[in-house]
Amino acid sequence: MEVHRLEREFLYNGVKLPDTTPTMTPEQVRDTYTHLYPEIATAAIEGPETVGGKLVYKFVRAIGAKG
Repeated sequence: MEVHRLEREFLYNGVKLPDTTPTMTPEQVRDTYTHLYPEIATAAIEGPETVGGKLVYKFVRAIGAKG
């Protein structure tokens, strides 16, 4: 029996974000991208969903009223 690790892909607002360090948790990956996308810091993580042989995670911003 062979075990193959599926490649991960992260999506945010329609943008594919590379998985720079496969050993990091999805939360750590999200934290890594906060300098490029500050609003991602509070985003929920959906997934993973298997698409085309990859594990796809989505960062989804919370929608709500300010104040």
